[in-house]
Amino acid sequence: MPSFDVVSEVDKHEAQNAVDQANRELSTRFDFRGVSASFELKDFVVTMIADNNTQLDQMKSMLISAMIKRSIKANCLEFSDPQGTGKQVKILATMRQGIDKDLGRKIAKLIKDSKIKVQASIQGDTVRVQGKKRDDLQQVMAMLRGEESIDMPLAFKNFKD
Repeated sequence: MPSFDVVSEVDKHEAQNAVDQANRELSTRFDFRGVSASFELKDFVVTMIADNNTQLDQMKSMLISAMIKRSIKANCLEFSDPQGTGKQVKILATMRQGIDKDLGRKIAKLIKDSKIKVQASIQGDTVRVQGKKRDDLQQVMAMLRGEESIDMPLAFKNFKD
């Protein structure tokens, strides 16, 4: 019986590219000339450092737009409160990964409500989808990709025929 797993993970390479793109935009912006501001990615945590809070707010929007350009859903970012470190301020932006119970139930309900002849079961931080036909599974993938109410980036793994 064909099946696949729905997981929520961010492509690390695309995340690094988005951070690099935000750093390039930061270096070309006129309002950031002579300012020691930067983005740094380490283990799916982006550290944003700037001289004041207004610059950090502008950097947030730069990071979000770079993520969207790289096809990463910006809703997976969780921003911490600003922390003062000497004369600079920093914010940590953590990229959420994994499907929690609520999102798993929501995905399973969406699949069930779509009336496609497949079964969805929640297994830890993944949702396994099984069906008799490969075409049905591909319909479910297309439906989940186009779903706007899911605010996490979804990936489809372990497709077995």
